[in-house]
Amino acid sequence: MTLAAVLLCGTAGAQENDSTVCAQQNDSANAGRKKVAVVLSGGGAKGMAHIGALKILEKAGIPIDIVTGTSMGSIIGGLYAIGYNANSLDSMVRVQDWSYVITDKEDLTNQSLSDRQKQYTYLYSTGLMFGKRDTNAGGIIRGKNLAELFQQLCTGYTDSLDFTHDLRIPFACVATNIIDNSEIDFHSGRLPQAMRASMAIPAAFSPVRKGDMVLVDGGLKNNYPADIARQMGADIIIGVTVQGAPKTADDIGGAMSIIGQIVDVNCKNKYEENLAITDLHLQVDTKGYGSASFSHAAIDTLIRRGEEEAMRHWNEIIALKQRIGIDDSFRPVILHPLRPRVMTEKQRVISYTFENMTPQAERFIRQKFKLDKVDSIDVKLEHEITTAMRIDLFYQTAECRKIPEGDGVQVILSAGNRKSIQLHAGVRYDTEEYAAVQLGLEIPFKTAIPVSTDITLRLGKRLMARGELTVHPRSITRPTLTYSFRRNDVDIYFEGERDYNIRYNQFQAEFIPINHNLRHFNIQYGLRWDYMHYRNKLGTETAIQTTLTNEHFFSYHARVNYNSEDDWNFPTRGIRFSAEYSYLTDNFAKLDDELGMSEVKASWRMSFTMGSRFTIQPMFYGRLLFGTIVPPAFGNTIGGEWFSHYVEQQMPFAGIGNMEYVRHHFAAAQLQAQQRIGGKSYVMLRVAGAQQGDHLKELFDNRTLVGGQVSYYYSTLFGPAGASLGYSNHTKNLYFFLNLGFIF
Repeated sequence: MTLAAVLLCGTAGAQENDSTVCAQQNDSANAGRKKVAVVLSGGGAKGMAHIGALKILEKAGIPIDIVTGTSMGSIIGGLYAIGYNANSLDSMVRVQDWSYVITDKEDLTNQSLSDRQKQYTYLYSTGLMFGKRDTNAGGIIRGKNLAELFQQLCTGYTDSLDFTHDLRIPFACVATNIIDNSEIDFHSGRLPQAMRASMAIPAAFSPVRKGDMVLVDGGLKNNYPADIARQMGADIIIGVTVQGAPKTADDIGGAMSIIGQIVDVNCKNKYEENLAITDLHLQVDTKGYGSASFSHAAIDTLIRRGEEEAMRHWNEIIALKQRIGIDDSFRPVILHPLRPRVMTEKQRVISYTFENMTPQAERFIRQKFKLDKVDSIDVKLEHEITTAMRIDLFYQTAECRKIPEGDGVQVILSAGNRKSIQLHAGVRYDTEEYAAVQLGLEIPFKTAIPVSTDITLRLGKRLMARGELTVHPRSITRPTLTYSFRRNDVDIYFEGERDYNIRYNQFQAEFIPINHNLRHFNIQYGLRWDYMHYRNKLGTETAIQTTLTNEHFFSYHARVNYNSEDDWNFPTRGIRFSAEYSYLTDNFAKLDDELGMSEVKASWRMSFTMGSRFTIQPMFYGRLLFGTIVPPAFGNTIGGEWFSHYVEQQMPFAGIGNMEYVRHHFAAAQLQAQQRIGGKSYVMLRVAGAQQGDHLKELFDNRTLVGGQVSYYYSTLFGPAGASLGYSNHTKNLYFFLNLGFIF
């Protein structure tokens, strides 16, 4: 998601000057003609059709003097009222990553790689409160990303304002106070908050609390607020609605459809009465789309349908000019065009003010970003600060408001409640391990130097329990201490045939004093302890029979990870690179009185997109082991779809589904072709080749391993769902693999 594309209205000074000019021009144009209001109904994603209708009204030269709206109509209408013309709105909604905006996910661009991976591991996350009521609860989605988006889009209009006199076009929107079931009409206040309250769909989004009111979607009381437009002085009302046909009993199924029907039924309040006072009604056909249809294809279609509906009424729109009191030559002032360059502009900071933050938190932010020495702010710095407030200081929400003051801005950093304990849950199924469940628990400690604890439990064929303690100092590093237990139950194959099964417990502790988390980089250096407790080994008569004794190891690790890919599972551009060097011993210096084992491993992948749907991904990877002794638990293994899926040192190889041991020096190259079909379906073809040897100089003395596979996957909310079919000259067998869910 790129909030850098939010298309701000302009600098504060430019906004003030433009508003004055617009007001003067419109006052002159208003003389002797009637006032025109545009009323935009609620409807979730279907409200994108409003943009198409506004395009045609602008094309026809219809002046717009008043705007009212509810829910999505309040968002489109509010932005239009502060200066976004229809083309600007069209561009803005198309560049948003709505899968991010309508969730509570963190902005991946400002997170460490481990934080990013967590979002692509768990299916469900929620906060746990003990002994204290969570005032931000009340919906599946808290709406923090929506609130942040509105805050950015409304730069210059985020302070308390009079919507009638302080906006470029007088505006009002509607919310519902569920305390007394009353209609709340916003004619003033903070515009982002009013828009957020108006679209707070019950149960889906948390309500907005204002004073003693608890505000939800205004559609419950007045989904098409033409009466408010009339009260504001409108003589002519043009209305746009996006409601579909009434649902039947057969259409009502799950919980969300029941909630949706309750909302739809209540949306009929005042509807007929308000239609009766409408001079021109544009009812857009939104059949086939729902309130959550935020895909790019759906947005494109809905905007086009809004244009088509308005064009069907073109003659009526033109005829309306005579009633308004203007002729065909009249052209209203169209508000400012798109000016994305504003996003890179810096604004001079007069002062910083902190709201709802402890003195320790304020000091943390001031020192981390050196605010006492920073005399300007841009959107990039703004996002970094608010992200740090959420991630490092554990605030549920964080916003940055900029209030014009003289030749600069007063910056107000406002925080919501501190995060509670966060519970994460994930589930997956595959044909190798069958079902698995993973639970995560994040516990923040509100100390002077913030500290967080992550506890992870994996249930399935491979049992894992892990605890992680991370310190968040003001410096760039995050020292981390981890302890984990793994009960491994692994099938080992030899040239495609199952050779033996090994079961062992692995205890591991690691201290990482150097843990730098940059935007795409993660650099670590630390010391690790491993203890292997072997339970049993079951194999065939031909399996190598070795006696396994319990053993412990101490190792030093230096790692670097880089990931700029645009998608975790199906990237179309970017680079993923990782490299690690480790030195394994049993006494901090040697291994069985010999030099320790050195491990060098690396992988590099890059994506090249051809057209809009086809991507080529070359990848090179390998693992080299040096030393007289290589413990079996650290030997090279290949097979499966992903790195480190069954054991840490495992490397994938196209055409090999199960895990097989290979020689101590292994290097491979892979080429993947990825074709997107429709919106979320992917067909992938992989071919791979590899060389192996007991020593580096023997790497090319052995037969080349060759494999290939074809896969189909569908990207779902639950993770990738699909299957692979592969073959290699090493196994000489076809293999089939089915995966459902995120990878862990």
